[in-house]
Amino acid sequence: MNALTRELRMFSDAIEQKNPEKNTGAGDPWRLSYHVMPPVGWLNDPNGLCQLGGVYHLFFQYSPSNPCGALKYWGHYVSTDLISWEYTGIALYPDMPYDCHGVYSGSALVENDKAYLYYTGNVKLSGDYDYIYNGREGNTALAVMDKDGTISEKTLLLKNTDYPKHLSCHVRDPKVWKENGRYYMVLGARTLEDKGCVLVYDSDDKYSWTLENILEKEKPFGYMWECPDMFVLDGAHILGFSPQGVDQEGINYANIYQSGYCVLEGDFTGACELKTFFEYDRGFDFYAPQTFEDVSGRRILIGWMGMADCDYANPTVAHGWQHCMTVPRELRFKDGRIYQTPVQELEKLRQSGQTVNVKKALTIKVNPASELYMDFGKVTEICKEAGTDADVKPSCEAMKMVIDGSLILSYNSSEQSFTMAFEDDPNGGNIGYGRTSRKVSLERLKNMRILLDTSAIEVYLNDGLEVFSSRMYPQAGQTLSAHTVAFVDGRGELTVWKLEL
Repeated sequence: MNALTRELRMFSDAIEQKNPEKNTGAGDPWRLSYHVMPPVGWLNDPNGLCQLGGVYHLFFQYSPSNPCGALKYWGHYVSTDLISWEYTGIALYPDMPYDCHGVYSGSALVENDKAYLYYTGNVKLSGDYDYIYNGREGNTALAVMDKDGTISEKTLLLKNTDYPKHLSCHVRDPKVWKENGRYYMVLGARTLEDKGCVLVYDSDDKYSWTLENILEKEKPFGYMWECPDMFVLDGAHILGFSPQGVDQEGINYANIYQSGYCVLEGDFTGACELKTFFEYDRGFDFYAPQTFEDVSGRRILIGWMGMADCDYANPTVAHGWQHCMTVPRELRFKDGRIYQTPVQELEKLRQSGQTVNVKKALTIKVNPASELYMDFGKVTEICKEAGTDADVKPSCEAMKMVIDGSLILSYNSSEQSFTMAFEDDPNGGNIGYGRTSRKVSLERLKNMRILLDTSAIEVYLNDGLEVFSSRMYPQAGQTLSAHTVAFVDGRGELTVWKLEL
């Protein structure tokens, strides 16, 4: 530990201990129950996801000094069950010449009881620079963690002069894995012509890297591809990435930045093709997801439940913190698409389950941390119970749910679309804080699973084929005692659970 590291540690420890919201969330109605959030300050990208020695590790981009973001560290959470997370402190500090302006995003490779933590060291040179095409260093670096959590000295692996000459200064976010006896790494990049791409490197020792390929779309698709993630899922090679600069197309690509995946056909180190880009999540707050494989062979995704540079807000800034992570999601590949479902461990939180047939308009109160599952597969028999006249049948083909008077979840079978929208409630409030409307095309709505956690919501449609994640802020300034869920339209079997750690 050098002198700068010691100073940064004392500085960050003092900030964390000073904030009364740390761990307890006393007096803050929007602190979360089972979603990972920062102890204080700012949280963004998940980093270094892995399982080592029976322990799950979640590192994250962290700025403890400012809830609006500042100098970036890697914060560190651990868990043995993917549902109860313990914050262990800051793991990586910006304390070297090649990362002094931020320890940026990266990944973990687990081998021989060690986690190899690859990350981008950010440096912004002093002077009159644009920091896109000049004045910035995006260094690829490595730190090694033993299974007891001890992290060794860092190593600089690649710097700007090692990258292809046609790239801008924006090269970052290494994802490293082992396949067929060799090590591979992908890096997100932006060319001098403002075209997003992914660099593919290989290595035989985890330290010396050789460029093997550059992956890109035939037509430009955004100016920068962040947070690349290459993996095999049910036999398909998948490239996940977060493109910036993609223009909205109808209801698609509605956020300022996107996150999604392409099936990769061919050899990723040679001739290959990136197929259709699918968005992982259609909600307002989702970016920079990362996946890892646990010892049971599951492919698990965690995403940042936030969005940079957007035109909506998070009032938790006034409480000294901002953003959270999604719950861990298990991925499956079927019929050319990825399905996402909360990991099975989350079901251990279920308490006090209750099932009811929704036949008409209905309003219920649910716990601040709750799960709701609506099965529309039983619509026909429920409609028959309610009656078979013409006035009943159409409502079996539509759904409208209102949460806390302002968040509208709806399905329209004639338009074949599902919508998440924030509207003003009758009392003039709007819990979206500037969030408006997001949609997805859906031929049929079969089921809907909702995770509520005070100020966060995740909605899984049709067994996780489509997902919407968003922050929401009901009952501003009060202690949240319950969510109000009103069914305005729709028929189905509803099960509700209270979720409790």
